[in-house]
Amino acid sequence: MLDIDVQVGVVRSPGPWRVVVPDFELDVGLLPWLEFDLDGAYAVEGPSSGPFSFDHAAPDSLWPSFKLGLYDHPDHAAGQAWAFGAQLGPKIPVAPGARGVGGEGLLLAGFAGGRLHTVANFGAFIDPAPDAGANRPTGVEAGLDLVLDLDKAGRYSLTGELAGVRFLSDDPHQLLATAGVTWAAGQLLDVSLVGLWGFLAGSDRYGLLVGISPKVRLFSVGP
Repeated sequence: MLDIDVQVGVVRSPGPWRVVVPDFELDVGLLPWLEFDLDGAYAVEGPSSGPFSFDHAAPDSLWPSFKLGLYDHPDHAAGQAWAFGAQLGPKIPVAPGARGVGGEGLLLAGFAGGRLHTVANFGAFIDPAPDAGANRPTGVEAGLDLVLDLDKAGRYSLTGELAGVRFLSDDPHQLLATAGVTWAAGQLLDVSLVGLWGFLAGSDRYGLLVGISPKVRLFSVGP
């Protein structure tokens, strides 16, 4: 399966506003236990003060990675399942002036029971330097994603996320929460509306994003 997750919207950073056009994630399932992902974001940022105007582009680093399924344990009698995995790949500098290839790795744990689906992650990263004279941002990160289906068919869901970064470099720490609703418009299409709020100095302050997530079957593996 090819899963394309695209979000667009407006976000207030610790400084200026920015228009996200878009924040994207492309996931390609290669084998039952192997997935290729490509994460990135492109935004247009306004000036530090005064009314908003399209001042300059602010792309994030690209993160191509492989996601590995290490272990899963379905319990059909209880209607529950556990799964564990890992995600690892380089961080590619695409912003103007950014220097050096970085890297990021995560350990993942998922649980599904009834209408509740959760994924926890923990990892570390080293990003490309924002310019030739700057130090590389490095840190450890953790997050928790929650999805609660509101109906038995799973057409409508509440979503939430809590994510934090503790920097080992001289950068302000981050803590971010999101909450939203997702509508499964079809078997291969989800539409979402998500609000976000930041709580530490390095986080975005608030924002609103609209998401669309189409899926495409590329090929089948096995009988």
